[in-house]
Amino acid sequence: MIKEETKSLLRKIVARFVDREVKPVANDLDAAEEFPWDLFRRAADLGLFKVRYAREKGGAGGNATLYNIVCEELARGYLSLAAITAMQGLMCTDFIYKYGTEAIRDKYFHPAMRGEVVGAFCLTEPDGGTDLTAIRTMARREGDRFVLNGVKTWITNAPVAKMFTVLSLTDDREGIRGANFFLVDRDMPGVQVSKKFPKMGTRASIISEVAFEDVSLPLDHRLGDANRGIGNLMRILAEIRTMTASLSLGLARAAYEDSLRYVQERVAFGKPIGKYQEIRAKIANMATEIEASRLMLAWVTDKLDRSERCLKEASMVKYFVSEAACRACDEATRIFGAYSYSNEYDVNRYYRDTRFLLFGGGTSEILRDIIARELGL
Repeated sequence: MIKEETKSLLRKIVARFVDREVKPVANDLDAAEEFPWDLFRRAADLGLFKVRYAREKGGAGGNATLYNIVCEELARGYLSLAAITAMQGLMCTDFIYKYGTEAIRDKYFHPAMRGEVVGAFCLTEPDGGTDLTAIRTMARREGDRFVLNGVKTWITNAPVAKMFTVLSLTDDREGIRGANFFLVDRDMPGVQVSKKFPKMGTRASIISEVAFEDVSLPLDHRLGDANRGIGNLMRILAEIRTMTASLSLGLARAAYEDSLRYVQERVAFGKPIGKYQEIRAKIANMATEIEASRLMLAWVTDKLDRSERCLKEASMVKYFVSEAACRACDEATRIFGAYSYSNEYDVNRYYRDTRFLLFGGGTSEILRDIIARELGL
């Protein structure tokens, strides 16, 4: 069990980093639409990528609660950096950490924890989206190798990634039941990365398409036992959704805190706008949903730390908090009025970045269906 003092200390460390080093440059980084190498390496120096991994395997010995504190605080400063850290500290390294050989961990996992290489998680395909049964990427066994062919899209970090964790089919007859994850090195012949996609928000979290053409993989680059890819994905899906809720909470807090300051400073018709009933209602609603989000996150991260099944609860928290963040950022733009239309104001970036939260980790529409199914409908 992690002590409250440890949680508080970690939050203070990350908050100090955010306030001193992240927030002052966030808008400039967003305008440049480039990977934030300096902040990425500083996050590695602080040990933020390794929080959820065991100390004896090169991690920091934390848990889901601590990891989500990191995600929340980073998102309060700059959602792009938080998304990059979430990718590096969970999706792109989890299967390497759990299923990679010692040699593979030495070559890929440990350098990733030190911030020496960037990783990416390749799940989505052009014709698939959320529908995993539509996956067409195939890794066929040929003697002592797998040969990988296929295309993945909307891949976070791909333009700068050194390593890719790729979900692939292995047998036409088995379909998705025969899927596995594979580790692919960018320098392997046949790996092609497109130019980055121009995006509405999270602009420093760069994204592109990745194509694999007859990529030859050693057998030990299959991560996990044969035909266990989807089962292994399901085991971390609750963590991914909870992490996305933490990103949402951090962004909601940023919108709320900026709005609270602004309504006390901005004067209209002879008094601060925070004295007007409509504005007070907006602030009250934001604060209430943020506190409800905190409680939901604590509830779900506790379940994760106890290794309890929580597909329903993780779906609930991702759905609720991401929608609450969208409402908070929308209200912030209404409070700031015309100023929010300028890219010079942080609330403009918050509003654009919220759209990322609606898709990552599952759409609200998919999550509501999962929740209903878990309730027995």
